[in-house]
Order: sequence, then C-alpha cells, then structure tokens
Amino acid sequence: MKSKANQSQGLLLFRLSQRQLFALGTLKIRELVPYTPLSVIPQSHPTILGAATIRGNTIPVIDMAAAVGYPSLTSEELKSSYIVITDCQRMVIGFLVRAIDKIIECNWRDIESPPNNLGPNAYLTGVTRFDDQLVQLLDVELLLSKVFPPSPEMNRAILTDVQREKLKPLSILLVDDSKVARKQLSDALDSINIPYQVTSDGRDALSIMEKAASEGTPIDLLVSDIEMPGLDGYELAFEVKNTPALDSAYIILHTSLSSEISVSQAHQVGANEALTKFDAHELISAMLRGAESKE
Repeated sequence: MKSKANQSQGLLLFRLSQRQLFALGTLKIRELVPYTPLSVIPQSHPTILGAATIRGNTIPVIDMAAAVGYPSLTSEELKSSYIVITDCQRMVIGFLVRAIDKIIECNWRDIESPPNNLGPNAYLTGVTRFDDQLVQLLDVELLLSKVFPPSPEMNRAILTDVQREKLKPLSILLVDDSKVARKQLSDALDSINIPYQVTSDGRDALSIMEKAASEGTPIDLLVSDIEMPGLDGYELAFEVKNTPALDSAYIILHTSLSSEISVSQAHQVGANEALTKFDAHELISAMLRGAESKE
C-alpha cells in the first residue's frame, strides 16, 4: 500500500476589493512582504507594476486586481497593500494584493469546481466558504499565460515516427482544473496526432478510469494536476494505485508547483513521475517512458 496523501491544503486568503475574498494555495507561496517601491520594467505588460528587489533578487510584480478585472489600488491604498511572492510554473513572481486576510487549512473535498457559465476570462479554479464568506480560488496559470504568453517551442514536441507509434495505441487521460493547462496539454498531443481523453475534475477522472477498466480498456497513462477541487492529484494517484483494476496506469503528476516537497509526496502516493508545468518536450518524454514501461 502506498502512503495516503493528506487532503488538507493551506490557503492564503486575501482581498483585491473590499468585499470579495480570494485564495491561493500556500504551496505556491514563498513569502509575503509589505508594499515596497518598484522600479519600472520598460515595455512590460500593462498589468506589471514594476520590479521589487527582495533579498537581492529582482522580482516582477503584477497588479493582480487589474489582471483579473478589478480596479487598481489608489496611491493611498498602496501604502497598506502586500506583495505575495509566488514560485509557480518555473517563475518567481510577485502579486500585489489589497490586503492579507489569513491562512486557513481547507480540505480539497470542500472545494467545489466553479460554475461552467463563467466565460473564458474567469480566473477561477474553485470556490469554497469560510466563516460564511465565499472564497474564490484563483487560476494563477491562466493569469500568468495572459501576462507572460508561453513560447510556441514550450507547447510543441517533436516525435520520431517510432516514438509516435509507441504512444498511439495507449489509452491516455489528462486531468487539470485549469482551462489554460488543459489547452496546453491538448495542444501538445493534438500537434503530434496522439489521441486522448481530457477532464477538469479528479473525481470524474477516477470514474472514467473505473468505467474504462470495466470495459476491458484500462487507462495506460494518467497525466494529472496536483491542486484540484474535490479530489486532488495526490488523492487520485493514491486511489488508482490502490485499486487493482486501475493500478497498471503510469501516473505523471503535472503541476505548477516548483516545490521539491510536491515531488517527494507524488512518489509517496504512487505516482511514477512529477513534472513542473509547462514544457511539452518534457511531458512527451515522460509519456514515452510510461509507454516503454509497458513493453
């Protein structure tokens, strides 16, 4: 038996407006610093306020309110604001927020997927409640993709004919709650003509795998995000590896987290690999290792 992942997730609660509470998972966060004067970054995205020098490192700072459609802070409001330093998708980035509320512990099973009718520019991956207040989990990957568009090379992999034929017969399932991450995954496989299934929900992924196994066509490769509402990637990997009908799947946990802790925990719950988003070449290389493990 693999060790079971703890479903508890630390969430930093903060405000971009006076009323609405937002949240980020604490695994993405390096530190919180009071607002500090910023130096201008020429020709940068309109939502980048400038760069902060923190402990000798120069870190770009994004106006998170402006990036997700709220009014920017006034010069007076800036004085009491905070910069949230994150380590996400291979980048150290600061996000300016109006105020820090608190850090809470939250179970992923208590986080719900957002409504489907929010539209393409809704920066949410989940919603929950704390002290009778609605808390919205922000889709940092979508936000970063708008501010720092990925290079085409990162989203495209090149395969030999032999490698493609190794992947084509496999049953592949992709699961990620971030719409931009699902598009990156889908585009990477579409570009090399590899079939797959995709879902936004860990519980749905488990149901798909159970149904496929019952029909005699089990999922061979599972590529899953870690931080997801309802059933996170750690819990999904644990369930798969501890269900005999599913445990032959090669599991790649694919995460925006850059923490060594996430990689260690991924192996503890039975995942074969853990990768930091997003590099199509690295992902396809891992999938090929999964294919070779089944030969």
